[in-house]
Order: sequence, then structure tokens, then C-alpha cells
Amino acid sequence: MTRPVSDAAEARLAAARDAMATAGVDFLVIGPSSDMIYLLGRKLPVTERFNALLVPASGRPIVVVPRLQVPLVEGLPLDAERKIWDETEDPIQIVSAIAEQASARRIAVNEHLHASFLLALQNRLTAASFTDAGPLIQPLRLCKDAGEVALLDDLGQRFDTVWEAFWASGPLVGATENEIAQRITALLLDHGFEAVAWCDVGGGPNGASPLHHGSARPIEPGDPVVIDFAAVRDGYYMDTCRTPVAGEPAPEFVTIYDVVSRAHDAAMAAIRPGVAAAAIDSAARDVIAAAGHGDRFIHRTGHGLGIDAHENPYIVAGNETALAPGMVFSVEPGIYVPDLWGVRIESIVLVTETGGRSFTEASRALVQMS
Repeated sequence: MTRPVSDAAEARLAAARDAMATAGVDFLVIGPSSDMIYLLGRKLPVTERFNALLVPASGRPIVVVPRLQVPLVEGLPLDAERKIWDETEDPIQIVSAIAEQASARRIAVNEHLHASFLLALQNRLTAASFTDAGPLIQPLRLCKDAGEVALLDDLGQRFDTVWEAFWASGPLVGATENEIAQRITALLLDHGFEAVAWCDVGGGPNGASPLHHGSARPIEPGDPVVIDFAAVRDGYYMDTCRTPVAGEPAPEFVTIYDVVSRAHDAAMAAIRPGVAAAAIDSAARDVIAAAGHGDRFIHRTGHGLGIDAHENPYIVAGNETALAPGMVFSVEPGIYVPDLWGVRIESIVLVTETGGRSFTEASRALVQMS
């Protein structure tokens, strides 16, 4: 009997071990994080109690957990040994003994392990050297496999449905930013998302701050409303942003919206395998700069997305990472005019053999709501 999930987990473990061998690493310590989800198929809680996935160069991986967390590691997709510790035991001593038994000499630790745990391990394992596991694990996660792409396709379709439902859900004028966020949050939960990572709403002048999270300010006639939200289902994130207008937009805003729309489309058109991530940022930024708003595009063009809401690859100047099929990231140029308004249009994109394909197809045209 084949078990696709377990097969995928074993393939990821094998790839991690190949990366370890290439880097000269003989022991891997993964703290509770998205890296743990990727390799173990489960994320354990981040608390004062030590838990981690240990991957020696050969043999079964080992998940170290306190006894009260044992139910959280039942039915793992990865064939891992469990090492359970009690409240009166020292988990650092347990891990150190496992590493010594494996003759570990070069140990890679991911960035989410508590510094106190890492320092304690270093004090115990004085004969070993320690290095960052990021360069080993992050490249494995850059390109999504077929199962991940299928899941993201489903999430994108759900987001499109949420947008359509929101645009038909009632007026913007008179609603507060917080009320709009509550309306969208309810729609996301109704459409199968397990949790909402954020729902940022900025109307009128508040939209001029890309990270405005919402307030009790009512939306006024003519206000553009920057709405950015992300949600998670089955351990993966989807993210989007649109900027509808409450009623009739100002002509100046229509002009700016058109610039952002063209910048978005220019970035999409530039996506293809082999192109540097920085070139996608430039494609969007050049359009905005040519329109005289270069100083009003104040963030990167995009970020990777998957198990984390923000992960590699980052679509930003200076990132020469070559795009490859399976990479997933946002394209979200924006213009922010202080004290007036902002506009941002976001798609989540898959790099294919021939270009870029958006997971989200909800209208990117200017939407007017009452």
C-alpha cells in the first residue's frame, strides 16, 4: 500500500541528508518552525520546554519531546523515533548523548531553536562545531512540489471566492476599517480557512501606510481602501491585496491606480526561469519611477509564500537568485501618497517552465463599492 504523504516526507529527508553531506554536516537540529513542518510533517509548540527534530547522517531521525507533547507527534508522516523526556530530566543532556552516540562533529542548527538551547548544546558538545542550517534547508523549500502546488491552487480559488463575496457584501461608506476586517475574516473562516494571519484595512489617508492594520475610522465617500489579508489552511498560506474605492474615485487616484496596475503586469510579464528575482522587482519599479512616483514605492515587490507567509525567494533589488519552476512568490507593487491614499495590487505567482501563473484571479481592475 502506497502512502503518498509518507513518501513525500521520506523524499524530503533524503534531500536534506544529501544537502548535509555536501556541506560536511553530520547532525541536524531543527527547532519548532516551518522547517520542522517541512521535514517532520508537524510543528510543535514554541515554549520553554525543549523539542526538536534530530537528523543524524544515517539511521532514523529522532523527535525529542516532553511527555505532555507526545499526543502532538502521533501519526507522523515521517518514520521518526520518539525520545520522550520527563519534567525532572534535562533534554539538553539527552540530545547531547544522542549527538555523541552519532559521533557528530559538525552540527547544523536552524534559526528557530532558542538561543538558550543552542548555547547549552555548545557548552555540552565542546568537541563539535556548529553552523547555520538555513543554507541546507531553505533551498529545498524554494521550489514547491506537485502536492504543494495543488494545495495552493485550492487556496487561491478560495481567495477569489472570498473577494467576490466581499464585493457583494455591503457598502464601504460608513463602515469602519475594523468592521471591514471583521467582515473579511468571517468570510475566510466560512470558506474553510483555519486561521487568519492578518487582515489589514487602510481607508483614505490611512492607506498611505503599507502596514496600517486598521482602526475605528469610518470609510468616507471617495476613499480608496487598501485591503491586505492572509490566511492558512492545511499548513499553507495564501495572501492577497486589492484596493477598491468607496463610491466615485478621484481622477488623480484613477491615474495612480493605472500606474500600479501596469507595474504589476510588467512584473508578471518578466517572470520566467533563469531570470533574477531582482529583475522582477526592477520591472515593476521602473514603471512606477517612469510615472514620477519612484519615491512612493517604499517596499520590495514581493516575498515567497508557502509554509510561511513570508519566505524565500524575496523579490527585491540585489537578490540575484535565479527563478526556477516551482517557486512561489507575491507580486505586489504599490504607491503611497502621504495624507491622501495608497494603492497596492497583489498576486501570488507560480513560476512555470514558460513564465508566471497567478494562483489568484479575482479582478485586478478598479472596483467601486457603494
